[in-house]
Amino acid sequence: MMTRLLRTLFTLCVVWPVIWLWLGLRVRGRERLPSRGPAIVVANHNSHMDVFALLSLFTLRRQADVHPVAAADYFLRNRAMAWFTLNILNIIPVSRRGGEANPLAQCERALREGKILILFPEGTRGEPGQLAPLRSGLWHLCQSVPDAPVIPVWLRGTERVMAKGNRVPLPLFIDATVGEALHFYPEKKGFMDELRRRLLSLQQQTEGKHSHDEYPNAG
Repeated sequence: MMTRLLRTLFTLCVVWPVIWLWLGLRVRGRERLPSRGPAIVVANHNSHMDVFALLSLFTLRRQADVHPVAAADYFLRNRAMAWFTLNILNIIPVSRRGGEANPLAQCERALREGKILILFPEGTRGEPGQLAPLRSGLWHLCQSVPDAPVIPVWLRGTERVMAKGNRVPLPLFIDATVGEALHFYPEKKGFMDELRRRLLSLQQQTEGKHSHDEYPNAG
């Protein structure tokens, strides 16, 4: 109960004021976001600000059911970081070092419990404006829980707001474009190629039209 209260206070007092007021998040296709799980929201990854931008897309009611999937070796590297990321950011840690029988077991369990996952299929932060090769862990996760749709999102601006080395976010707009859900099918290469195609299409929409659209309020 206390953890949930702290998470709500962090969202209301830190995340939303920074994302919606200090920076300004402009969203296209917000109605395509899942209202309930199981579901997997995937996005390009250029900055630590990506997680906060995606979390801020969900209402307070949904926050407890949304879990970013994050690298255990980075986010659990010390006790303070581990406590914050596990309890406040609500992450599900995944090992990148191997050795586990099923490193995605916690993710599978969360989906079966009706949760929403946030996942970056590139695996790590990439170069701004470039989509790195997608890792196949997402396909394996979808294979285990095939009824969980994958909702692609393209983020623009987070790499400037919080570039590597920056400690204070710069007051620049962030754009998020939400695409249509992709449903699992068993041909791995075709599935991953289609996801890549959809992400690149969202990139074109975001970079080509963001200045001409109207965006909803945080509401």
